[in-house]
Amino acid sequence: MTISRFEVFNTVVELGSLTKAGEMLNLTQSGISHAINSLENELGFTLLNRGRSGIYLTNNGERMLAYIRDILILNDRMKQEAAAINGLEVGVVRIGTFASVSAQWLPHIIKQFENEHPGIDVKLFEGDYSTIEQSILNGVIDCGFLTLPVPKPLEVLPLKKDKMLCIISDQHPLHKLDRISFKQIEAEPLIMPKEGWDNEVSQIFRENKIKPNVKFEVSDDQAIIAMIQNNIGISIRPEMTLSRLPNNVHILNLEKDSFRFIGIATKPNMSPATKKWIDCVHSWLSDNNLLNF
Repeated sequence: MTISRFEVFNTVVELGSLTKAGEMLNLTQSGISHAINSLENELGFTLLNRGRSGIYLTNNGERMLAYIRDILILNDRMKQEAAAINGLEVGVVRIGTFASVSAQWLPHIIKQFENEHPGIDVKLFEGDYSTIEQSILNGVIDCGFLTLPVPKPLEVLPLKKDKMLCIISDQHPLHKLDRISFKQIEAEPLIMPKEGWDNEVSQIFRENKIKPNVKFEVSDDQAIIAMIQNNIGISIRPEMTLSRLPNNVHILNLEKDSFRFIGIATKPNMSPATKKWIDCVHSWLSDNNLLNF
């Protein structure tokens, strides 16, 4: 068995396509198929099923994937350690992120990181909180921005308290208030983030025994804001998502101050490249007075 076959198998699984994997790895489709078939022959069982609906893992393939990803991670770390011994910086750091962090922080952090560590490539993977969390645990990504708390196996560096606020149309009779009560929130149609994006909002409802009147569930913040503009309902969103609100949308404080807590999480024994990325994140936030945990 060779590392190159493991890389082919892992890339096919991540992209869900032999063709896309070939494009990424600069191999022909027959080369990709040959690598997968050779790996299956060596292991003695089928790893992937190919059908009209696409490619998916067999049960045995799913069991092998965890080990193969661990081997690829260790191989990458070994290369990085060897490069460090030789006075070089090389590697890849794969980062999970969500929209507000991508828009507010990442352009600046990536620029600083690439200036300081030009030999390390950055790859971004966007998703909701649960997808990022699972991707770290499964070894698909090296680290990710998450809201706290995170599950026990992960290590987390807390970064920011992000205030939760109510947004409301200027056509709404409550728009001139400074604060909105939880009773008033219960009485209004609510535009709720979809499951996976709703951790902090759901927590506010649980802690304050609020029974929301959910009218729509939407994953995109811009879509939520557009609905608020048209006075379809109200919503509760983190302050970081509200940097460019239109003039006809107003912000109200909640009856009781609430926050989402943003951190960056990784599995123990992170790679040298991942550690450098996390150090750069912390440094940039500190230099710009954005660390407030």
